[in-house]
This record gives sequence, structure tokens and C-alpha cells, in this order.
Amino acid sequence: MSVYPTVSDKPRIVEILEVKAETPTIKTFSFRDEACSKATAGQFVMTWIPGVDEVPMSLSIIGVKGVSAITVREVGEATAALHRLGRGDVFGVRGPCGRGFAETGRDALIVGGGMGMAPLLPLARRLAKAKARLTCIIGAKTCGELLFLDELEGLGKVKVLAVTEDGSYGLKGLATDLVAQVLKERGFGVVYTCGPERMMFKVYQLAERHGVEVQASLERIMRCSVGLCGSCVIGGFRVCRDGPVFTNKQLKLAKEEFGKTKHNHTGTKTKI
Repeated sequence: MSVYPTVSDKPRIVEILEVKAETPTIKTFSFRDEACSKATAGQFVMTWIPGVDEVPMSLSIIGVKGVSAITVREVGEATAALHRLGRGDVFGVRGPCGRGFAETGRDALIVGGGMGMAPLLPLARRLAKAKARLTCIIGAKTCGELLFLDELEGLGKVKVLAVTEDGSYGLKGLATDLVAQVLKERGFGVVYTCGPERMMFKVYQLAERHGVEVQASLERIMRCSVGLCGSCVIGGFRVCRDGPVFTNKQLKLAKEEFGKTKHNHTGTKTKI
């Protein structure tokens, strides 16, 4: 029996049901796909934009009334092409891939920075449905870039804390400022985080200091998604297969690279 998650690696063509503009640079694309509707929060799909490229995308909606979605920021050729698509257009998916978040059932703190809220939203929905004691910290540079704030506030008995770098909404500062504050105020069983890696590294350090379990979703260049090409390696782990969600123990083994370096498109190690 494989120690790795089962991957539905057969490419499927899906039709876009709806395109929702989340921010001036971020859109959510909804579609129906049976395999994606059974994914674990934190898993991703390899997304093929016809005639352009195939790139990894986190699932931001998983099987809600049979609908799943990816949330995409326009940052390059592939994402720009995806942003030009509309309702009724098609793209391809492979997956879901990788290891998602493990739900522990304990008091949870979710920390999302920028686009990092995409894979965390399905987790927050599941934890809220399970009536877990949940606190969410959401951070961005400015108010207009706070992703899924309304969705989180609509989950019910979930404490949502927002922070912006320019102070245009919530606390002025960094998400990690709030993390340090709430970890001092009371105990948590687990911290789930996704966002800029330097932010996640600080979250990891703070959680370690307070003896709290961490699950962090990392991002690396992924070409194959099945562990063959090695482009996503960090500390001996393959992000596409061993991750993208990593535990304290794994992050400790990758401490020489986590929050410090990654490989670029040529395979050269660069600073984060």
C-alpha cells in the first residue's frame, strides 16, 4: 500500500461555471469535477490552460453542492491567459495532488497571508462545520487584498482577525504580529498556515516557542506533480508528493531552506 496520497492523474477537461473577481488581480473559477469534490483541504490540481501551460493551483472550494474552484492571481503568462477565460470556457485539471491538512479536532488557529487563504478556506469551512474552536488571522498589504474575509466572517462562531500593512482595515502591521499576540493570550492545539514563506517561517518559530503543532502549506515550482522532476525539492522532501502541507518535524528537517531559499525555473537556488 502506497504511503503517498492517491492521485487522479488522468487529465480532465472542465467547464467554467462562474468567474468571480475577488480583488483587482485575483479571480475564482468554479467548475464541477468528481475527483476534486473528494479532495482534502490543502491539496492542489495541475491546471492546464489550452495552448499555454500547466501550472499548480490550490483548491479554494471543494465539493460545495458539487462545485469546486481554484482562486488565481494574475502573475504571469499562464495566469493571465486563465484570467481571460469566462463562463462556458474550458481548462484542464489533473489531481488532486499532494498531502493536505490533517484535521486534529483541537482548538485551531488559521493564519493566511495574501493568496495563502485559498487552500485555507476549505479547511476553515470543514472545521467550522465540525464546531471546532477556531480563530482565523487574515493578512494583506491593504484592505482590497484581504482574500475571503466575508466568507470567513460568514462561517458563524469563528473569531476572525484582520491585519493590513497600511492599516486600511483591522490592525496595522503584519499577520505575525497578531500571531504573537494571540499565542500569548491562550493556548491552541494546532496552527494551520499558508502565505509568503518568510511569514510562515515566523509563524513556525512562534508556534515552536509555545509548543504548538504547525501545519504549513509550502509553494514551489512544480513541473510534473508526481515526484519525478525534482524541481520542488526542499530539504530532501518533494513538495508535490510529501507536501504541500508539512508538519513541525518535516519543517525542522528542512530548516536550512525553509523561509530562506528556493529553486527558480532554471534550478538555481535563490533567496526568498
